Amino acid sequence: MSREFTLKPTVKVSIKSTVPGGAGLGSSAATMVAVASAFSRLNSLGLGVEEIVRCSMVGEQRVHGNPSGIDPAVCAHGGVLLFKTGSPPKRVRMSNPVSVIISYSGMERSTKGQISHVARTREKFPRYFALLVDAVSGLSLTASEMLGAGNMRGLGGVLTLNHAILGSVGVSNQKLDTMVEYIGSMGGYGAKLTGAGGGGSVLAVAPEAKEKRIVSRLSARGFETFRARIPVEGVKSWLEQ
Repeated sequence: MSREFTLKPTVKVSIKSTVPGGAGLGSSAATMVAVASAFSRLNSLGLGVEEIVRCSMVGEQRVHGNPSGIDPAVCAHGGVLLFKTGSPPKRVRMSNPVSVIISYSGMERSTKGQISHVARTREKFPRYFALLVDAVSGLSLTASEMLGAGNMRGLGGVLTLNHAILGSVGVSNQKLDTMVEYIGSMGGYGAKLTGAGGGGSVLAVAPEAKEKRIVSRLSARGFETFRARIPVEGVKSWLEQ
């Protein structure tokens, strides 16, 4: 970024985050987007959201190899996005904010390693992989419709089906599968792994009356668990005097 704008900065970056690294929650993307936005503010570059996303991808590629770009896009824009590599993201309009449950498995994993694993599966079974990609794309569209309409029960079913498909390409594991099943047994509508899988976290939706109990039970089992409200705002940066 400094080379692109012919700058020679000497910058010390201090990062404080409540998002655990390697948890499938986009911590690296959030960091890259925040740094790009802060750097733009500090040097009066006036970068727009898409430029911040593009600059943050440089760091994401160094960390993860060949990421899709969805995490920086969501971090920068905020809210809920329909994302396809190479196309502008589309915002999912929601009538009301909704609550989701996030539960960290405690298993760190390498996104770069998971991307390589999926790539090998694609090379070995190209036709099978193509069918799964089409299925996941269709489920993403259905999930956005359910979310926009506030149909959380329907959304939960889509999440669980998506988890099963991701498991079929080897990005889930026994712990994540057990977490998804346990959430369902406690009355949750559905759940799926987050990020690249192989560890990380599970995202779930549940009836509002059961959210607190599910969070409590998962926490008691040793999983760091919390509720999050969506949508949220995108990246912001400011100068302190």
